Amino acid sequence: MLLAVGAALLLPMSARSSEITVVGSTTVQPLAELLAEAYQAVNPGVIITVSGGGSSVGVTSAGNGLCDVGMASREIKESERQEFPSMAIHVIARDGIAIVTNPGVGVTNLSKSQVRDIFTGDITNWSEVGGPDQDIVVVSREEGSGTRAAFEEMVMEGVFLITGAAVLQPSNGAVVTTVASTPYSIAYISFGYMNESVAAVSVNGIAPTAANASAGRYPIVRPLCMLTPGTPQGDVKAWLDFIMSPDGQAIVSDEGYLPVQ
Repeated sequence: MLLAVGAALLLPMSARSSEITVVGSTTVQPLAELLAEAYQAVNPGVIITVSGGGSSVGVTSAGNGLCDVGMASREIKESERQEFPSMAIHVIARDGIAIVTNPGVGVTNLSKSQVRDIFTGDITNWSEVGGPDQDIVVVSREEGSGTRAAFEEMVMEGVFLITGAAVLQPSNGAVVTTVASTPYSIAYISFGYMNESVAAVSVNGIAPTAANASAGRYPIVRPLCMLTPGTPQGDVKAWLDFIMSPDGQAIVSDEGYLPVQ
């Protein structure tokens, strides 16, 4: 017998026992873990294991059928679409990328071109953008990061390179910790990781808020994707359906991301 619970279906334990493996973006990972917990609460026979590795790992793992679901926090490249033509792309949310500084910097607004020039190393002192006479410490994500790929596409215009002097970190959380503890530093992070330990910077006069991103005013917004090796079936489809349901999208919104339904 099927028992309806909210937006999901609860099946008797004897009727189901399966595991869904989820791999990829460290931005999507915490959100996926919450969505997995919520789904498992009403489907206790389904085990969803979520691990990171970065968006590129999520794409290749899903494309090669090495996991049930891959995670990516960027647009899927045309080359990846061609390499994995059967891979299905499911946009579950949208996420702004915020420019943040150490709170002691005091710069509250930058133009998009100023952000680009800081990250290329063309601007190296805060005094050049209205701040203190102090060298800028650039903090960035590592290669393979979906956050970095989205930042490179939308801010660096796919052409300009991030300075080799940048301090590289493996996750949004590590970036926040580094900026919070490093005077005169600047970085880019997912909206979902903003907190009071870092200072958010407006871009082109627009504050990095969910409302501004939803309205199309904030200029740095990217998709958060779940990827399946082909058309999802069974428990994978049921979980993705839950994510896109009102209950799942409420979790997306509660975590500071932009729902797509």
